[in-house]
Order: sequence, then structure tokens, then C-alpha cells
Amino acid sequence: MTAAYTQSLNKLIEEFGKLPGVGPRTAERLAFYILKVSAEEAMELADAIANLKTNIRQCKLCFNLAEGDLCNICSDERRDKSVICVVEQHKDVVSLEKTGVCKWVYHVLGGHIAPLEGVEPSDLTIEQLMARVKRGGVKELVMATNPNLEGDGTALYISSLVRPLGVKLTRLARGLPAGSSIEYASGSILVDAILGRQKFE
Repeated sequence: MTAAYTQSLNKLIEEFGKLPGVGPRTAERLAFYILKVSAEEAMELADAIANLKTNIRQCKLCFNLAEGDLCNICSDERRDKSVICVVEQHKDVVSLEKTGVCKWVYHVLGGHIAPLEGVEPSDLTIEQLMARVKRGGVKELVMATNPNLEGDGTALYISSLVRPLGVKLTRLARGLPAGSSIEYASGSILVDAILGRQKFE
């Protein structure tokens, strides 16, 4: 860090520089922006970060982000709880919800099976998903893992566990480009994939 800056300013620049996609110049600009705004505005940002770390937890049912025991989706009585959409990450829930066509509930795995990266089925929330299905009332499991090697492998593994239970298995239609991520798909592509979901073999 430059000696021309104070210790506090250097520290803030350093912390901003740890954020994804933030280079040294952007980190410097952000730090000077915080320095320029009123103390009240700066503290609102600090409070928002503190509240995020204090209040956000995982939904006890689906492992989505929540501020209580259940997330907003699981606690919504209008949702069709007989259909569970299985996704890899929290951001996938957000992407699918933005389409406005999803009336189901979710289950967030927390990643995908990747033995070469040291991620085994036991590292994900697959056991908890199976417990939800075995409790009964689930008619369909929508596999919405990413359309790549790891996502497909994870979907196949889960389907091998679920198929003996007689639950309908579907997969988002391949309007999603192979090798891509749900997070980056456009809304129209996701709508087509959701509405055109197919039986999962």
C-alpha cells in the first residue's frame, strides 16, 4: 500500500481489493467514495454488511438463504410443495424465480459432486433431500443442476436414489446451452427450459 495514504484508508482499500472482480484501482475508488460520503451513509453500508452476516442463515428445509427457520419460499402457502426443484446454488434459485413461472419449492444442494475436487455426495445436502422425499407428498423432482458434466453427474446420482421411490423425475429442457450455468442464462431461455422440462431418464 502507498505510504501517502493513512493506515485506515489503506486497510479499506485492501479489504475492497479482496472482493471478486475488484482490482486495485476500483478498490481505491470505492474507498475514496466511502471517505467522501456522510458518516451516516457509510455506517448504513457497514450496518447492512453486519446485518447480512448476523441474520442470514440456511433454511432448515431447503437450504436456501433465510432470515428465519424457513426461507420466504418454503413458508409461502401458495407454493406447490409436491414439486421440488433441485439446484446447485442459492443464486440458481434467484435466476429461476426471476422468470415468474415457478410455483414449486426448492432444494439447494450446495454444489455438485466432483470427486477430483474432493466433493463427495456426503458434502452436499442430498441426504436431507432424500429425507424430504421419503416423508411423502412429493410427486415430482425437477433436476435443475447445471447442464455440464458435474451437474449431469449429480442429477444422475440423485435420480438413482429417487427412482425406486416412484417419484416423477424431470430435467429442465435443453434450451440451456450445454456446459453453461443457470446463473448466467437469460430469462427467456430459463422460461423455455422450465416449461419444456422432460422426463429424466
